[in-house]
Amino acid sequence: MKSIKKIVAALALGSTFLTASAAVSAAGGYVGIAMPTNSSSRWISDGHSMVDQFEKAGYKTDLQYAEDDIPTQLAQVENMIVKGVDVLVIAAIDGTTLSNALENANAAGIKVIAYDRLIRDSKYVDYYATFDNFKVGVQQATSLVDGLKSRFKPPYNVELFGGSPDDNNAYFFYNGAMSVLQPLIDAGEVKIVSGQMGMDKVGTLRWDGALAQARMDNLLSAHYTDKRIQGVLSPYDGISIGILSSLKGVGYGSADMSMPIVTGQDAELPSVKSILAGEQYSTVFKDTRELAGVAVGMVEALLKGGEPEINDTSTYDNGVKVVPSYLLEPVPVDASNWQPVVVDSGYYTMKQVKNTQ
Repeated sequence: MKSIKKIVAALALGSTFLTASAAVSAAGGYVGIAMPTNSSSRWISDGHSMVDQFEKAGYKTDLQYAEDDIPTQLAQVENMIVKGVDVLVIAAIDGTTLSNALENANAAGIKVIAYDRLIRDSKYVDYYATFDNFKVGVQQATSLVDGLKSRFKPPYNVELFGGSPDDNNAYFFYNGAMSVLQPLIDAGEVKIVSGQMGMDKVGTLRWDGALAQARMDNLLSAHYTDKRIQGVLSPYDGISIGILSSLKGVGYGSADMSMPIVTGQDAELPSVKSILAGEQYSTVFKDTRELAGVAVGMVEALLKGGEPEINDTSTYDNGVKVVPSYLLEPVPVDASNWQPVVVDSGYYTMKQVKNTQ
């Protein structure tokens, strides 16, 4: 790593040449985009939306997906630095592992924008573009409670799932949800039958649906042989699909066993279809086109010597600094509003949603 730092420091001396060469191919500059994985339709959409908007604005881009492998993402970011990008836009796999890479970026005069996932433990994160993540959790829990009230009588038997413990957003989602659920738990209206609460017990590493399915299998066999589960707080659609597979495997969703209320996030196509099929109850839509637009606006402001637009200067402390942020509004989606939110907006076509293949 020390040798890499020396290389980057040397490259910083030639940054004028690198920036000029980037400007030959793109008048606006050269942007490195590091995404966590292309196994999720959400991150594919994010990456493509950014490339499309950056290139329309006259920028050269380098988009890389790391397949949820931390060393791969580190290598990709370091390679972008060596290639002479002007700005890095990074959706981190693990928000605590990029400190050395960002130090190298700073040595090369490269600005850094954290994209949707906060990069922790580094003073070299310049800005953060994301959604109101606490509100996402509030919306998930509110939808869960509304669904429970519409189908069942209290007290409600519920289980909790969290996101990946190495993703800062997972804690905002969980805490937002618990701000709604904890008073109901304290009042006895909601029962966490397994007793498993807190991110240390309910987190799902890498947001892995297979891990969520295995945990749901264990919960059902250990705690629900003599009772029915009525609700599951799920923070992400990929996790929701795993949970639903487990539930359907033991007969939920049949004429004899009502499907529990299962939440989600990202409005991924399989989950929108699941909502239409009466399986998943809800999701939270985060328009990646808008988030990409925020990132493009931040880059343009930085490269033109201006200050990016922000609307939050207090929420996102990464352990070293409070990162200036722009927060977008998430939108809850269920069977009552899916069409205007995800189809009429142009995010999906009706053919995509209705296609059962």
